[in-house]
Amino acid sequence: MTDARAAILARLAGHRTDQATIAAQAAALLDRVGPTRPDRVRGAPDAVFLQRLASPAIGATGERIATLAELPEAVSRYLAAHALPPLVAVQPHPELAGLAWAGIATHADITPDEAVAVGLAHGGIAETASLVFHSGAHSPTLFAFLPMHHIVALHAHSVRPWLEDHIAADPPRNVNLVTGPSGTTDIEGTLVRGAHGPGHLHVVMIGSNNDADPVAATRPA
Repeated sequence: MTDARAAILARLAGHRTDQATIAAQAAALLDRVGPTRPDRVRGAPDAVFLQRLASPAIGATGERIATLAELPEAVSRYLAAHALPPLVAVQPHPELAGLAWAGIATHADITPDEAVAVGLAHGGIAETASLVFHSGAHSPTLFAFLPMHHIVALHAHSVRPWLEDHIAADPPRNVNLVTGPSGTTDIEGTLVRGAHGPGHLHVVMIGSNNDADPVAATRPA
C-alpha cells in the first residue's frame, strides 16, 4: 500500500459523524425536493393521471367508473373491443375476488403466455401516470409483467401528485412502478410493444376526487 493511500484510509477510518448530524443532512436533502420539481401538478391528481396516461409518450388507455362493482363490465368491454376471449387471470386480491365476474372465466394463477390479467394497483402517481404495485400475497409481482394485456383498477383516492408524496406517505418494502405498456426500440430503432412486459395497458379509475370537473374516458379503440 502506498503512503498516500494509507494516509487517506487512515483519515477515513478516523472520521465519525454523529446521528444528529446525519439526520440534519438527510432533512436538508429532502427540503431540496420541492424547488427541484418542474412544475406543480395542476388539477385533481386522478384527472391529471388519466390525461397523461393517454398521451402519445405513454400510449396507454383508461376510463373511469363509479364503483369497483362496475369493473367486470369494464373488463368485458375491453375484451370485446380487442376481440379477446372471456378468460382472464385475476390478481388474488380480496377486493377483486368478491366481484361478480359473470360471463368471464377467471383464474388466480398467471402463466408466461397469459393473454389478459386484471389487477388492482396500490396507488398512482399523477406526475408520470405511473402505477404503484407493492408485492405481497395479494399482489404477486408477475401479474404486472407476464400478460400481454394488463387491465388495472386504480382507486382515485390513491393517486398522489408526486412520487415523493407516495414514498413519504407509504414507504414500500418492495415496489414496482409501471408507466404505460412495455416497449423497446433496441432493434433497428423500431418500437416493439410487449418486449419486457404487457404490450397493452388499460387503467380503470374507480371513483373521482374531482366530480365537478370529470375527465372524459379514453376507451380502447
